[in-house]
Amino acid sequence: MLLSFRVANHRSLRDEQQLNLSPVYDADRPPGTAWEAVPVAAVFGANAAGKSNVVGALTFMSRMVQSSHLEAEPGGGISRSPFALDEDARTEPSWYVTDLMLDGVRHTYGFSIDDERVQDEWLYSYPRGRKRVIFQRSAEGIDFGDSVPEKELRLVESITEPNALFLSVAARSRQSLVQPVYRWFTSSDSSGNPLLFDPADVLADPQRAPAVVSLLRAADLGIEDAGVDRRPGFPEQLPFDFEQSTIPRTLTVPVGLGSRRRRQRRVWIAQRGRNGPVRLGLGAQSEGTRMLLSYAGPVLDTLEKGGLLVIDEVDASLHPRLTAHLIKLFQDPATNPHRAQLLLTTHDASLLGRSGGEEILKRDQVWFVEKNAYGETTLFPLSDFRPRQEENRERRYLGGSYGAVPFLSDERFEEAVAARGRHDDAQPEA
Repeated sequence: MLLSFRVANHRSLRDEQQLNLSPVYDADRPPGTAWEAVPVAAVFGANAAGKSNVVGALTFMSRMVQSSHLEAEPGGGISRSPFALDEDARTEPSWYVTDLMLDGVRHTYGFSIDDERVQDEWLYSYPRGRKRVIFQRSAEGIDFGDSVPEKELRLVESITEPNALFLSVAARSRQSLVQPVYRWFTSSDSSGNPLLFDPADVLADPQRAPAVVSLLRAADLGIEDAGVDRRPGFPEQLPFDFEQSTIPRTLTVPVGLGSRRRRQRRVWIAQRGRNGPVRLGLGAQSEGTRMLLSYAGPVLDTLEKGGLLVIDEVDASLHPRLTAHLIKLFQDPATNPHRAQLLLTTHDASLLGRSGGEEILKRDQVWFVEKNAYGETTLFPLSDFRPRQEENRERRYLGGSYGAVPFLSDERFEEAVAARGRHDDAQPEA
C-alpha cells in the first residue's frame, strides 16, 4: 500500500508537498480491517489549483521507474516539468519520494533529478522496524548496505546511464532486492486516464468478462449483458501477439496496430427492452456507460492484484452515484481483499456527503489543494480542520470553511462583459 507520496518542484508544486495516506481516525476504518493506509483518497480544489499536478507527479515518477532505462539516450538529459514561475526553480532539482508497505515490510524509495541527470536515488527497507539501506546513489556513485551482496549490483551500476534510474536497470536485471518496489509501480495504474484501455480487451477475456458485466449491472443502467464479436473480413490474429510481446505498456503502440485491433472487434451491449434484451453497439450507449466500461478493466485489475489506481477528474466522465459505487468497492474488504487503493481528483462536492445512508469518503480520505497569488500549490488534508464525524462536510466545503474553492468576483465578471460590449460598439460597421 502507498503510505505517503512527497514531491517538490514539479509544475505548480514548488515547495515540498506530501500526500499522507496513513489512517487518522480509528472509527473511520473499514470494518474488519487493519490496513496500514486508507484505501481511497480524493483531492478537491478549484480549477487550475493543482489537483492534476499532484497525481501527475506520481504518474511521472511511475513512468520514470518503468521506462527510464529505455528512454535514456546517452547525454540526452531528462525531460521534466519544474515550477515555471520562478527562475531559480528551473535550475533546482525536482524530487519524488514514495513510502510503501509491501508484504508487511515498509520501503522508502525516492530520487531527485535535474535537466541532465539523476542527482540522488535511494531505496531503504525496514524489516522488523529497523532501517536497511539497499542502495544510496549520489554524484559520487552508489553505496550499498552492509548486508547487500554487491557483486551483481556493481555490474548493474556500470550499465546505468546518468539520466536513467538505477532501480529501473536493476529490476530489469532481475535483482531480487528491488523487485517488490518495482512490482508495485508496474502493478499500479497511475496514468489517470481510463481511455488508454480498450473495453474490447476485458470483454474478450473469459475470466474477466463476467466481473465486468456484473459491474455494469450493479450500476443500474438497464444493462443485461455485454460482449465482443470479431468483425468479418479481419484475420484471426495480428502479425504478432501484442498482449504477449515484450513492448513496454508505457511506450506507444506501433503505428496502426492499436486502431487495427479496435477495427477488427465490435463491442455490444445487451440493453433491457420490453420484449427482452436488445444488443446495441457501443456507439449507441451514453457517455457515462462508455466511460464506466473503460474504467471497468483498470478497476477490476487493481482490485484483483492490489496496487494503486489513479483517476484524474473523475466527475468529468462518471455520474456521482457511479463514482460512489466505485469508491465503495475499494472501501469494502470483501471486494478489496488485496488492499488496493484508489486516488482520484474531483470537483464533485456530493462525494463529501452520503450515499444510501453511508459516508462516501471518510474524514481521513479527503484532501484539498489551493494555489496562492504566485501560482504555487499547497496540498492539505481535511483532518487539519478536525472535523466531527456527524458534520455536513459537503455544505461546509461549498461554504468555504475548508478553503480550496474558487473566489468569484461578480464585479470583475460584470466589468469583463461590459468591456466586451464597449469593444463591440466601437467596431466600425462593414
